[in-house]
Amino acid sequence: MPTTTALSLRNVTLELGDGDSKVRPLDNVNLEIEHGEFVGVIGPSGAGKSTLLAVAGALATPDSGAVKVLGQDLAKLTRSQGKLAKFRLHNIGFVFQSGNLIPALNAADQLRLVNKISKGPADFDPMPLLEAVGIAQKAKNLPRQLSGGERQRVGIARAFVTNPGLLLVDEPTAALDRQRSQQIVTLLAEQCHERGVATMMVTHDHEVLGHCDRVVEMVDGRLTPVDG
Repeated sequence: MPTTTALSLRNVTLELGDGDSKVRPLDNVNLEIEHGEFVGVIGPSGAGKSTLLAVAGALATPDSGAVKVLGQDLAKLTRSQGKLAKFRLHNIGFVFQSGNLIPALNAADQLRLVNKISKGPADFDPMPLLEAVGIAQKAKNLPRQLSGGERQRVGIARAFVTNPGLLLVDEPTAALDRQRSQQIVTLLAEQCHERGVATMMVTHDHEVLGHCDRVVEMVDGRLTPVDG
């Protein structure tokens, strides 16, 4: 297991807009997530949670501060979009609302496509990952033939195709009922711990926070720890 912190944000600030319309979605943010740690991020709409995910996922560049993923300073990669995109593809996994699957591909092919794009092994077999998230029996089903919870399971399996060191999860239970929400976040926590993957989950669902190792709250671009 690597000894470096998986995700490190130090004094990260990002401003958007101009003049009177200028806002600061990230205001001197400091956060560290260790390998195998599952961290929940809560906060009201507009507090900066989505921007936090974008910066941590190398999709947005802060105005100041340092962002390191698996020990790599992202600022050193921003001069080359090709290098940044390659680093993101191989080291950062994303889980979106409702799975965000490609309608024309079955569950197994969703994973095969990521493996192909990332130039993974030619003999890649998606079944072990689908089995790990309890969806192997639906490997040949298209997204429209899957329930909301099943689509999320495929999305989680897809996120692990490249064996990322960091997993970023955006509102995974937004379209699910209470029972399926608990199942999905339980699954995320289990995979995070078993694989040693640092995971940051943004959510409005306070009922699933018990699965997190730690919870932080974002308000007006600032992060604070949540007691209990």
